[in-house]
Amino acid sequence: MKEFKFLIWLIFIMIPGFLYSQGNEELLSQCISTSGKDATYLKDFSISLPEATNQQRPPVSKNSIILRKNTTYRFTVCTEDNSKSEAIIQLYDTARLIASTLDKKTGKCYKSFNFHCSKTGPYNIFFYFKDGKKGNAIGILSYVKKK
Repeated sequence: MKEFKFLIWLIFIMIPGFLYSQGNEELLSQCISTSGKDATYLKDFSISLPEATNQQRPPVSKNSIILRKNTTYRFTVCTEDNSKSEAIIQLYDTARLIASTLDKKTGKCYKSFNFHCSKTGPYNIFFYFKDGKKGNAIGILSYVKKK
């Protein structure tokens, strides 16, 4: 009887995580293909953020990476279908915004941007959802092949 209870408990604990990881893997695969045929997958970032409360700044996911000089990278973001808003990537060199998938002038969100690195060093990648909404997304860092 104890084994049966343990098995039931295990099923209830494992199934939600398994289902989430399967959906996450599907979104990851889709996002890698969205990066383009000229891009080689390097790293992914899983983003899950709550909704901002009144008067609060939008929740942000921060990641630090090292990028190499004379290399072109592509940053791609794919938002999960059930998210309330689009995910946005911002790339910073120390405290300076270098690139973003959001065009602040038009308010349009893009799926990706390319960045040609002119100096080797640490960079910060910030992910957030437009208007501080709740959501899940995958961010992809890719190397863009030289032509």
